[in-house]
Amino acid sequence: MSFLDRLASRVLIGDGAMGTLLYEQGVDQCFEEVNITTPEKILHAHKSYVEAGADVLQTNTYAANRLKLEKYGLEKQVASINRAGVQLAKEAGGKQAFVLGTVGGIRRFQLEEWSLEEIECAFQEQMHELLSEGMDGLLLETFYDLEEAKMAVSVARKLTELPIVVNLSLGEIGVMNGGIAVSQAFNQLTALGANVVGLNCRTGPFHMLQSFETIPLQKDAFLSAYPNASLPDYRDGRFFYQSNADYFQDMGIKFIQQGVRLLGGCCGTTPEHIKAFAKVREITEPIKTKTIRPSVSFTRESIVVPRKDKPLPDIVKERKSVIVELDPPKKLSTKRFMQGAHALQEVGVDAITMADNSLASPRVDNLALGAMIKEQVGARPLVHVTCRDRNLIGLQSHLMGLHALGIDDVLAITGDPTKIGDFPGATSVYDVSSFQLISFLKQLNEGISFSGKELGQKANFSVGAAFNPNVRHLDKAVKRMEKKIESGADYFMTQPIYSIDQIESLANETKHIQEPIYIGIMPLTGTRNAEFLHNEVPGIKLTDDIRATMAACGEDKEASTEEGIKIAKSLIDAALQYFNGIYLITPFMRYEMTVELTKYIEAKKPVTQGVNK
Repeated sequence: MSFLDRLASRVLIGDGAMGTLLYEQGVDQCFEEVNITTPEKILHAHKSYVEAGADVLQTNTYAANRLKLEKYGLEKQVASINRAGVQLAKEAGGKQAFVLGTVGGIRRFQLEEWSLEEIECAFQEQMHELLSEGMDGLLLETFYDLEEAKMAVSVARKLTELPIVVNLSLGEIGVMNGGIAVSQAFNQLTALGANVVGLNCRTGPFHMLQSFETIPLQKDAFLSAYPNASLPDYRDGRFFYQSNADYFQDMGIKFIQQGVRLLGGCCGTTPEHIKAFAKVREITEPIKTKTIRPSVSFTRESIVVPRKDKPLPDIVKERKSVIVELDPPKKLSTKRFMQGAHALQEVGVDAITMADNSLASPRVDNLALGAMIKEQVGARPLVHVTCRDRNLIGLQSHLMGLHALGIDDVLAITGDPTKIGDFPGATSVYDVSSFQLISFLKQLNEGISFSGKELGQKANFSVGAAFNPNVRHLDKAVKRMEKKIESGADYFMTQPIYSIDQIESLANETKHIQEPIYIGIMPLTGTRNAEFLHNEVPGIKLTDDIRATMAACGEDKEASTEEGIKIAKSLIDAALQYFNGIYLITPFMRYEMTVELTKYIEAKKPVTQGVNK
């Protein structure tokens, strides 16, 4: 009797987690590689599930595709690993169990560097190798991304007429990432040729069962469920799962009562959990009808909360605009910082911008300071957001907090690596690049979270991006700028420039750029400051003339300050011939210098719009 014929007549029991058993044995290599290095471990795991009552074994090939194996230098072992995976499962299952070739999803919320085309090629290669060994079907599992799942089903159906099982992974009860109801997703997968559709991973039985309560019985497909053992705990560098076989037995009954015909386990499950499911199957009859609990209705019509101020990109397109950076303090007192914010607001700056732990050194949180200057000073805060310090959870939470405070102007940057800062042993997160962060900010403006969930409101972020013109090949830097525009950047802020010729070159190279550019100007405070910036700070270079001029001031602080202001004014004059935006960087909290420069800019007569508006 075929796999589908058996499903039509009774509930089939799948196996549990392979990685959990290997992990308990101390395996710390690529799990799929074990197929060819120590196959006896895989064979033993498969047999333990058969003995527990599993009718269906999945091959140990979840991540055995070229893209994932490349991480371990195993991309040339796709054929041997996948073929061995099928052979081991067939040997263990014998005549007792069906064998499904496992293909795992690759994309996690579209964060990977691979395109769908690259993923499609990887799937084709892996599926071809699995099918060449002869099996009872394919199991496509742990798909967070519906488009990727649909593509995988299409690829599989072109390669074989064997049964296809596809399991999605949900972050929300009854809803796929992106807001589509899981029942609708199942219909789309079935239409493409899937014979069994279901859910696996990410949640334990409790939440997965709630999703199935919203899913009707499928007209042309069976339902499957492979829950995790529980929500995971993390202790001493390892993940742990609650292991309660009695609880799984109770939940198994409820899964079958929701129409599930293929019932197995995912992360944290062991032969004990599968044995519990097998007992349930013997005492619970498959259902033919069910009552559906309505799922939450998701639409893309999120509430729009209008901004109370004009976005910076609009301001700088209309007139000269000045934004000034004040570094958040490294110590707990914010008195000097707030004094500077008051002084700058009085002279009419358009925004006060604050770095996000610049040079990887901890400072007072710029979100807190942004809220303070907005509330106490009435100034517009423009906060930098780096990719370095927060994972995806922290980044989204941080940005949601900014939205809640009405702080809508942000600069998305990568961030200096931690090894240059006060804590060189700290971890640099970099879950995303600055390009992806820009794109995600724009996604929040559509009312959609990083993972594709509805947020109920649309954010109003104006997204700034960094631009470094202090490079040997300016044309290549402009290409990078263009990619940031494609990602959604609304305007740019440059690193400090100390050359009039460089300003002119930048104007010529960016004539075709419509997005506004704020030219970075940082007044020098002395020769030591000049030499440090030139020789040690990435992305900043001074001309020989400027270095010589500052050196001539020696240790005379007054003369150095005066000369630093004079140089900055000459650079401002040059920049305003081409650009409306000036980005002043306050050195060492000496806001008196940027106050004077702001007054200088405000006093100048209006200029015609420059090359970059």
